[in-house]
Amino acid sequence: MTAFTTRLASTCLLALGTASPLWAQSIDCGGQAPGGQWIGGSEQASDIATAGAYQEQMALVLGGNTYASLFTLSTDAQVRIEAQGRGAGDPTVDLFDSDGNIVMSDDDSGGNGSARAEVDLAAGTYCVTTRSFDNAPMTAFVRIGLTDQEPLTEGLDMTLPPDGGDDMGQIEQGGVCDASTPAEPLAMGTAGTASVADVPFWRFTLTQATGVTVTAENDMADPYITIYDNGGNYIGENDDFDGLNSRIDVTEILEPGDYCISMQALSDTSAPITVSVSVYDAVAAQAALYDRGEAVPPLDGSYPVTALGQLDSRIRQDAAASDAAQWFSFEVPATGGLVLIEAASMDGTGDTYLRLFDDLGRLVSENDDNGNGLDSALFTRVSQGTYLVALSSLGDGSPAARLVFERYLPAK
Repeated sequence: MTAFTTRLASTCLLALGTASPLWAQSIDCGGQAPGGQWIGGSEQASDIATAGAYQEQMALVLGGNTYASLFTLSTDAQVRIEAQGRGAGDPTVDLFDSDGNIVMSDDDSGGNGSARAEVDLAAGTYCVTTRSFDNAPMTAFVRIGLTDQEPLTEGLDMTLPPDGGDDMGQIEQGGVCDASTPAEPLAMGTAGTASVADVPFWRFTLTQATGVTVTAENDMADPYITIYDNGGNYIGENDDFDGLNSRIDVTEILEPGDYCISMQALSDTSAPITVSVSVYDAVAAQAALYDRGEAVPPLDGSYPVTALGQLDSRIRQDAAASDAAQWFSFEVPATGGLVLIEAASMDGTGDTYLRLFDDLGRLVSENDDNGNGLDSALFTRVSQGTYLVALSSLGDGSPAARLVFERYLPAK
């Protein structure tokens, strides 16, 4: 066992950032928002439906961590959620319900790198997590309010120039659609491919009441999708769910009838986008979260997790980093301490990404690029218990990676 040196301890304290926020004891949205703070300062003041004005916080995001904001709704409401970074800050937000199910994600819909989403929400408790898109230190303002209250961000300019907006990088969109809107039919359980310039709307039909999943994929186009019912009523929207690809999981039951998908391309309007629609599968959606390293899988053997045993001093483990996260678990004894985890590409061409969770599924720390290279490293204080690490790859280089786990004890 190695004691902290003065230099190591000082470095780690700087990386851990400022003091931890006040903990909302039992409200962590299924482990997605540990250490969350009520957006209004207290639970009562954070009821957005009755607050009378938007609520706002300043979020300090350091070391690849996330900032968690909590709010409640005493009644169903249309809510606007925004995050705007200072300077070059590029915030990304995720909205979770009280069970930890993701409701929406957004990166740039506020314009100028800001995040923004307007969603219809049922009464309940919700968590908004804010992180830096590139894991750089960031200060951001988080605002949550009703859609008729003053916005924080400008929003995207969805108007097209007189020439039709065919230039590369110009946003092109379908807009609101209803029963009168011409749209390309898309059968349930199938996919269709077309550019936004060619097909700005897709239509699907539900023959029975069910939830649905809609995806739109092509990083080059950066698709943005919105779902409306046959009367033009808003159902949901998403920009960047998985990288630059979009996905909407409508978990509530939709009535039988026709629905329309309105398409936008935030980059290349001529790039083909593959759009699919299927019945919402809660089990598959949860497994997809495990594959992306965004939620902790169970340790009952139903999902592959490599158990490394107790971390006394140092463990080395080779792995194949890929788009699908590789999961590892280790045990910290009663003495706790500080853990340093590194993921290095074996031939220097890979781009690793690390996330560390505790056994309740709460994100402890994450890192993409440590220093000047593409290798990842994170270090954080730990206490007795089980911890899980998700290793994934963001690049096209070699998948071969070497993991090193080290635990240090405070000097006495």
